[in-house]
Amino acid sequence: SLRVEFVKLTNENETVNLGQGFPDFAPPNFATEAFQHAVSGNFMLNQYTTAFGYPPLTKVLAFFGKLLGQEMEPLKNVLVTVGAYGALFTAFQALVDEGDEVIIIEPYFDCYEPMTLMAGGRPVFVPLKLSLSQDGELDSSSNWQLDPTELASKFTSRTKALVLNTPSNPLGKVFSRSELELVASLCQQHDVVCISDEVYQWLVFDGTQHISIAATLPGMWERTLTIGSAGKTFSATGWKVGWVLGPDHLMKHLQTVHQNSVFHCPTQAQAAVAWSFEREQQCFGQPSSYFVQLPQAAQHKRDHMIRSLQSVGLRPIIPQGSYYLITDISDIKSKMPNLPGATDEAYDRRFVKWMIKNKGLSAIPVSIFYSEPHQKHFDHYIRFCFVKDEATLQAMDEKLQKWKAELTP
Repeated sequence: SLRVEFVKLTNENETVNLGQGFPDFAPPNFATEAFQHAVSGNFMLNQYTTAFGYPPLTKVLAFFGKLLGQEMEPLKNVLVTVGAYGALFTAFQALVDEGDEVIIIEPYFDCYEPMTLMAGGRPVFVPLKLSLSQDGELDSSSNWQLDPTELASKFTSRTKALVLNTPSNPLGKVFSRSELELVASLCQQHDVVCISDEVYQWLVFDGTQHISIAATLPGMWERTLTIGSAGKTFSATGWKVGWVLGPDHLMKHLQTVHQNSVFHCPTQAQAAVAWSFEREQQCFGQPSSYFVQLPQAAQHKRDHMIRSLQSVGLRPIIPQGSYYLITDISDIKSKMPNLPGATDEAYDRRFVKWMIKNKGLSAIPVSIFYSEPHQKHFDHYIRFCFVKDEATLQAMDEKLQKWKAELTP
């Protein structure tokens, strides 16, 4: 994918890596200790566990599902997968048949489109529309909204699923209750499944509330698959433990795909995640909870990055959640329209390559998160990951201040 290409370019140049979505700091001590214990403790954790998930993990995931308002049976309503990526792939393969349509909200996490196509489906895109803030104010991801009429027009007799991502990547948008009510009513009216990617559910800022569509809106549990990620939950993306929560009439199809592809996920990583969740269960909502501490720390990092980007004349869009913010580079585009690269290549892609090579900063061009016909309209945004170590953010500051000095006549 193009995202892989930009990561490769980052690794080949000496850059501050603000492109890839991973924390470059350690997971919490309790999580790494749990992993060490899983490796050195019970020797049976070196062997197979239950195919659909290590039982203590499926049990604690069912507990957190109940916390969101839904009674769950660990063996029927929970499936542990190879990361949230594996959860998404399993869901598309299980539910999308040849010719089925899948509604995808733009901008979108870039695996949704190829995964739809690999299952034989047809992606149908609906963009979020930006309503501008007052002069002088920074835009927020909440200003990007669905047009109800346009969304309704995308549903047909062939629509099988809608993919929802909240908090979203790359925009950091947290969908409001009224927006989710719109999605829910259309899914119910047209008998459509909702694949709800909620991997950043604990990473919300400024008092914004994450709302889980399956647990909160009447009639949606029966038609929703909710996807989560231990990597994002415990800042351990390399562990590759994800899950799907959903009703058994849908989950049985995912279990069939899972059983006949990966069969089973690594036991020790699942055990470490189970113990980490059990620890969070004990201190849920308290100041010692990682689910309380992580968003506070991430919001601080977000605000640091916003100030730094503004100092060189960039216009970040304030995210309500996730690891990311996108930044408007229109001013730079008007001043430096003729960057190196093929003229048919989107401006944001040429800009990011130029920035990596000349400024030592990496990001991801936002046009790659759009369908091909719409990319040309969104080639003036780039995505930064702000969930980074303090030293990384300071290195970013140094690069930006040097850039600012070059801009000052």
